[in-house]
Amino acid sequence: MTNHWVDIKNADLIIVMGENVAEVHPVGFRWVIEAKIHNKATLIVIDPRFTRTTSVADFYTPIRSGTDITFLSGVINYLISNNKINSKYVKSYTNANLIVRDVYHFEDGLFSGYNAKNRQYDKTSWNYELDGNGFAKRDETLQHPRCVWQLLKLHVSRYTAEVVADICGTPQEDFIKVCEYIAETSEKDKTASFLYALDWTQHSISAQNIRTMAIIQLLLGNIGMAGDRVNALRGHSNI
Repeated sequence: MTNHWVDIKNADLIIVMGENVAEVHPVGFRWVIEAKIHNKATLIVIDPRFTRTTSVADFYTPIRSGTDITFLSGVINYLISNNKINSKYVKSYTNANLIVRDVYHFEDGLFSGYNAKNRQYDKTSWNYELDGNGFAKRDETLQHPRCVWQLLKLHVSRYTAEVVADICGTPQEDFIKVCEYIAETSEKDKTASFLYALDWTQHSISAQNIRTMAIIQLLLGNIGMAGDRVNALRGHSNI
């Protein structure tokens, strides 16, 4: 969990995916209610089931189990396509301007370096291109075709609203509504907090779920502000 529980009350938008916080973390859920009452926060729940958390949400939409990465990649595509990002933060505090080696590629659903026999990746080709001093090369304009920004744009371009609706089973109009809510927090005085738990972390692709959500927060600049970031809800006596 990147923030403490109490900080959730400072969020303007709270998105719950991979978690039923009202039922599983009822004591901690008080801070979500605090945000709704005192900060006029909007609570969005994206879940295959209608849960106790959903019952108090401002907006709910269903999703097919295991398709979270498609949904979140669609959100990234929406934010980039509609210029709903915190460009100053992206340029100054992320790796968006770093240039990736020319041997990197993504084809037929696989990244470069995949070993089919071992079913593992050699990630050497994913490294940054270095200059004569051993530092990663940059393109401050973000126009280089192999800078991280351009590679991200290309990768998520396939996740249109139509594709998300088809794969996730989420109504297209619902997906767009979620994107609009999230896009509002790209403003410098707005923050969003993503809440998740074991419904994500127990997937075989849990790390990718969480990284995709983190990319959204980086694009929005929801880092280092009250009520922001990515929060894996914990609090059991053995954790």
